[in-house]
Amino acid sequence: MADKKGKPGEPAAAPAPGAPPPGPDAAKKPDEPKKKSEQPKDEVGTRKGCRRYKWEFKDSNREFWSLGHAEVKLISLACLIGSLIMFTGTTVHPILTLIITMEMSIFIFFIIVYTFAIQRYLPFILWPISDLLNDLFACGFLVGAAIFAIRSRQTVPLNYVAAVVFICVAALFALVDVCLQRKHFKGKKIKRNVLVPPPKEAEKPKAPEKTGEGGKPEGKKPKEPKAKADAKGKPDAGKGKAKGGKK
Repeated sequence: MADKKGKPGEPAAAPAPGAPPPGPDAAKKPDEPKKKSEQPKDEVGTRKGCRRYKWEFKDSNREFWSLGHAEVKLISLACLIGSLIMFTGTTVHPILTLIITMEMSIFIFFIIVYTFAIQRYLPFILWPISDLLNDLFACGFLVGAAIFAIRSRQTVPLNYVAAVVFICVAALFALVDVCLQRKHFKGKKIKRNVLVPPPKEAEKPKAPEKTGEGGKPEGKKPKEPKAKADAKGKPDAGKGKAKGGKK
């Protein structure tokens, strides 16, 4: 059977008993699902919370691995671990183990910082400069440790020589990391006179005063003296005294 359609002009069908009356929002269309605001791929944009950390995590790891910092640090760390293993079978001066463990802990610290994007949430630390200084100091300490290790022994076994070679390789890759850090400073100019206060603005010249007749400057009108009020008050007081005397 064909469905019966209401003709234009016929009254609308009454609602079923017990059904709620149709409200003003009944004619409105259902709300469309909110779309996420489009964010730029190369910048943080307005991301917040987990969305921001997710972007920072990906961007930090992409930069850390693509520029070669991760590979260089991992090779240096592996060489330092190998030198400690080679030193286990011989007597070693304690300063050598101290230098090796210190540099290992610093390399691990920077790997964790860059892997978990911690440096993005601590902008008050100049991370490229701190990493650059760490690589320079690491190279110096490790080269000094290798020289000290050779001079402090009269007989040098094979595993001892291998440990010294590992230390030298770690120092070499620390120097390579210094060269890689230079990419962060290319195209950046040093801001000069940052701490110099800005010059004070020159005082605006005052507008010339208007001169009236006779060449005298027009000033504010002088207030009227209270002489008139006093003059009026004195005769009244005299009249009162005269009347009192007649009485």
